[in-house]
Amino acid sequence: MDKLTCIIIEDEPLALEKTKDFVNKVPFLQLSGTFDNALTGLAYLNNHKVDLLFLDINMDELSGIELLETTNINSQVIITTAYQEYALKGYELRITDYLLKPFTFNRFLQAVNKAQENLSQRAVDKPVDYIFVKTENRLEKIMIQDILYIEGMRDYLRIHTTTKKIMTLQGFTELEQMLPAHLVCRVHKSYMVAIQKIDSIERSRIKIGDQLIPVSETYKEAFLQIINNKA
Repeated sequence: MDKLTCIIIEDEPLALEKTKDFVNKVPFLQLSGTFDNALTGLAYLNNHKVDLLFLDINMDELSGIELLETTNINSQVIITTAYQEYALKGYELRITDYLLKPFTFNRFLQAVNKAQENLSQRAVDKPVDYIFVKTENRLEKIMIQDILYIEGMRDYLRIHTTTKKIMTLQGFTELEQMLPAHLVCRVHKSYMVAIQKIDSIERSRIKIGDQLIPVSETYKEAFLQIINNKA
């Protein structure tokens, strides 16, 4: 079973340590980061694919509710708070579950099991053969099987396919949410690659046709896990 990547946004040190401890007890969870305020957590979410977010509500500068109201978050969200009065608002924002502090491990496990079920159902319900990307004047359909690799430029992405190159202003984070990681995965801050189109891998470089693509340390472990599962 693939692990669910998760992060914790929590400004209370003791509550953060308790949630970390609970995460580490669950075999299918992988903690990718912890943040003591919503702004640094948001910066991480904008640049990384996260399956599950544990989110406190009462924080300085930007509250958990404000984060959900102002940001398009595709992760499963579990609220962790001492304030019961925010429960209705949380569910209006389509959160996965609402944990009222202090919560037990059993209650925590119920919430993460619900998140896992939601993600599994999403994968079953939505087999992805293609995506639509925003180009300058239209939405363009791209068959996933035609993608070779995706290259990050300064202000846009260039999607290289078997027949053409397509420019889009959408970012890597958005495409990572749209594309199944076992088919097209991130290997570098500036590249995603189609696994089936890889010709060879040598010295942290991927060869697809005549193109050599670097694999950075940040993404190397997750990439090699996908490759090993294909072997």
